[in-house]
Amino acid sequence: MWLAFRNVSVFLALFVVANVFAQGIPEEQYSQEEARAKRLLNEAIEYYRSHGDDAMAAFSRQGRFVQDDLYVYVINTDGVMLASGGPSANLIGRDVGAALNDDLNKPLKEALSLPETGEMHAADYRWMNWSDGREERKRVLFQRLDDKVFSVGYYLPRSSEDEAKQFLDRVTAAVAQSPEETFVRINALDAEFQSDDLYAFVVDLDTERFVAHGYNLRLVRSDFRKIHSADEHPIGQQILEAVEINDEGTVSYVWPNPVTRKNEQKITMFRRVGHYIVLVGYYEGPR
Repeated sequence: MWLAFRNVSVFLALFVVANVFAQGIPEEQYSQEEARAKRLLNEAIEYYRSHGDDAMAAFSRQGRFVQDDLYVYVINTDGVMLASGGPSANLIGRDVGAALNDDLNKPLKEALSLPETGEMHAADYRWMNWSDGREERKRVLFQRLDDKVFSVGYYLPRSSEDEAKQFLDRVTAAVAQSPEETFVRINALDAEFQSDDLYAFVVDLDTERFVAHGYNLRLVRSDFRKIHSADEHPIGQQILEAVEINDEGTVSYVWPNPVTRKNEQKITMFRRVGHYIVLVGYYEGPR
């Protein structure tokens, strides 16, 4: 959410385009990482209820409120950083909003003005993962208590099935309208056609060769039929055979996740557009 590091303006600019903001989170949607973050946030809130403002010191040092890459940070409703167990500790005591222009202050003030309802909310943004130095998607869980907003964030290494479907819709529409231009943009790693672990690749059915790939440019113009999964299954041939039966569908195989850098089970959705196949996949987890 409004976690700050060295460049607060850049961070808040990313926060402005959050796709989840101030929404209650159903319990059944929690993954293991979400559950860890929720437990830490609840523990911090209970600690504050018991210890009052003395809790800020506990939140700002290494200990029970720093768990691997999870940590607690607190901002008051005036926008001042009160506590942080992470990189934003250098802003403790400072007005975060003072470094922002009017356009960036607006979403911050909206977040800080949420009423105290006892609900936990969420926001998504992009942030540097201090464990590996890579910019990744992050989600923060936050809750207001008194004049303070308590927060815990965690990284999102995998996109959802719905996100992959929306991504496929966007790419297929672009290919249908302007195929050559779209291929150039995919191969140039245009941000519209690449998002964390989501990327598109396109195969020409006439030549059975890649014409675009949003992650590995070395595959462009290579023979799609010769592509094998990480565990050596002939997935290129499998997909070509599948598209002869249906114009769209899914295939499952093991493939490296560019975010986690591990081989994971991947579900790839394909759709025929003219004499091209457009493909987008999402990862289910380690294999």
